[in-house]
This record gives sequence, C-alpha cells and structure tokens, in this order.
Amino acid sequence: MIHIKDLKKKYDGNEVLKGLNLSVETGETVAILGRSGVGKSVLLRLIIGIEKPDSGFVEVDGVKISDLQKSELYAAVKHMGMLFQGAALFDSMTIEDNIAFYLKQHGNPETKKPYKPSEIKDLVAEALKKVGLENVEKKMPSDLSGGMRKRAGLARLIVYRPKILLYDEPTTGLDPITAQQINELIVQIQNELENTTSIVVTHDVHSALYISDRLALHSGGLIAYVAKPDDFFEIDDPTISFLKDHLSHHPRADKS
Repeated sequence: MIHIKDLKKKYDGNEVLKGLNLSVETGETVAILGRSGVGKSVLLRLIIGIEKPDSGFVEVDGVKISDLQKSELYAAVKHMGMLFQGAALFDSMTIEDNIAFYLKQHGNPETKKPYKPSEIKDLVAEALKKVGLENVEKKMPSDLSGGMRKRAGLARLIVYRPKILLYDEPTTGLDPITAQQINELIVQIQNELENTTSIVVTHDVHSALYISDRLALHSGGLIAYVAKPDDFFEIDDPTISFLKDHLSHHPRADKS
C-alpha cells in the first residue's frame, strides 16, 4: 500500500504541492488527472525517492520512503519502476542493453547472484515480446518511432517485474491508435504482474478511464477528489464537468 500524507514541495518559492494526501491499495491502478504543470510528475518523483518533500511523507508498505537516505532508500525502492514521459532510454545503448541495464546492475533478486548472459538475453527477448517489439534488440533508440520508444521503455520497466509501477504521461505525444496500444499494454502488464500497484499521471482522460480502478483529480496542489470512474464523473466540479463533456465515448466500454 502507498500512503501519502500532507505532502508539500516548493521550487523557488512556488508551492507546487500544498499538503497532498492520497492512498493507493496494493494491486490497484489509480490514474491522477490534472492540467500540465500542476505537479503530477513531481508527485511521482517523490514517491520513488528521486526527490524529497519539504514536509509530509510517502509511506510504502509501512516504510517511510521520504525519511530514507542512500542504501536504505535503494533497498526500499528497488521493487519500484517508472516509465518517464520521454521513455528516457540511453541514447548510446542498443535497445537490448537499455532493457538489460537493471538486470546487469542488480542481478537476480532471488538468488542474489548475477544473471548469466544467456538468462539476460532470454529475459530481454521475453519483455520485448510482451510489448510487441520482437527483433529490435540491436537497434538504437533513434531508430525507433515515438510509440516504439514508449514500448521499449515499458519493456525496460517490466523486465525485472517491479511491484510498484509509476507512469508519467504514458500517452503524451502519441497518435490515438498508438496511445490506445500503450493503454492496452498497461492493462495487460497490470493483469500479468500479480499484486502490482500502478499510479499513472496523465491529462488524457480517455487513457485514465481505460486503465484505472480509481480516478483522482490533482488541482491546486492537492488531490481534490478520488473515486471509481463512474462515481468520479458524478462529482459536481467544473474541471470534472469539462472532462466529462469532452469525452467522445466511454473508453471502458472498449474493454468488455
């Protein structure tokens, strides 16, 4: 379980998070909706420990991530993974080396030993197959389209089977068909990785509806509302009404 309490963060005097609270249950997917630039990505960086809050805390499975430093922090977050907005692949590495990076750095978490090269090769090929990118191992990130780079980023994320997945605007900059493919992959990954907890920050309401168990509205530095999708759009709030009015259809109907 992820529990976020009274989280505050400011940059150059600008208060981005103003006492934000949110709880995410183990095994669920929560999509956080909000305008660009309101601090949704900041929240993800605080959850995974890349940054520290000014006050408040992030607690994951009973451990206060925001209180930890160095080796303790690494031990607490090594079961987390994040898909960055631009996929954040290493430009100088092949796709195979990008996806294998974590495996080579950290080894097998069960045996505590390094993976054999043949094991890494098989795990990379399996991860690429899951995201529909067979036979691109030797390509460079620059050889791939934007949608393919997103999928390669997903492969790098799932290859070590993290228990907590954080997605930063996974469909931004993609055409509608490719965006829907990414949505379907997120749902597929959630179903295949047992008891995985996912948080997705997005301004794409179609994506949020398709992938999530609950929706949250990030507004004014706070989580203003959290609810299941059908209940969320019954909330009397101008931002939610705007989102509802601009839905061409209900994406969750596509999943049936």
